[in-house]
Amino acid sequence: MTKRRVRTGVPGLDEMLHGGFLPGSVVLIRGAPGTGKTSLGLQFLIHGATEEHEPGLLISFEEFPRSLYRDAASLGWDLESLEREQRLHLMFTSPEVFLAGLETPESIIDRLIREHDIRRVVLDSITHFNRLAHDPHELRQIYTRVANGLRREGITSLLLGEEARSEAVRADKGGLAFVVETIILLRYVEVESAIRRAIVVLKMRGSDHDKAIRQYEIHKGGLVIGDVFEGRQGLLRGISYRAT
Repeated sequence: MTKRRVRTGVPGLDEMLHGGFLPGSVVLIRGAPGTGKTSLGLQFLIHGATEEHEPGLLISFEEFPRSLYRDAASLGWDLESLEREQRLHLMFTSPEVFLAGLETPESIIDRLIREHDIRRVVLDSITHFNRLAHDPHELRQIYTRVANGLRREGITSLLLGEEARSEAVRADKGGLAFVVETIILLRYVEVESAIRRAIVVLKMRGSDHDKAIRQYEIHKGGLVIGDVFEGRQGLLRGISYRAT
């Protein structure tokens, strides 16, 4: 029996995920700055708010509202209108306050989630939690508390994670890759002396998925997934070469 899926609204990505994310799962979106992680997160929230009747929440630890509104407007999205209609909510806070609120009944975030029936959350970015612990085991516990707090509410959540441009498959200090159900990698790739963007689903626990590395572009309306990189090797290292 096919499980219901949470569609992303990203053309081509739902097909890669065989219909979308599993409901209530925690997803890690990993990539270098500028690869479109926040754009993908907003696209996921806006699709839920406008097409699926699923209210969303963006938790940001770094961007101020004005810059977020401006960046969204450049892609054709009116975040302020969605906020006024209470279909989308933005919260600007710190990792410490967010984590405490997620675990405290009747906290501001707990009331927001319950009163507005939040079904989708984007956390921008999970990397900010790294400064809360230097010990890998302690950091793993923090990641687990975040993920379990979101799962407990039945929320499908995207955790955006920064990585250096040169990193291909990083061993996270706190083992975040083992805490989440799904990992999607966004990467810059050099092909014939030109920079392109590549996307791949590294894992999806509980479901099959497309294993191919595909091209994607960012236009008005967000990300659009394109064709498979044919006849190329070394894509995840950032500099590809023709397969022999």
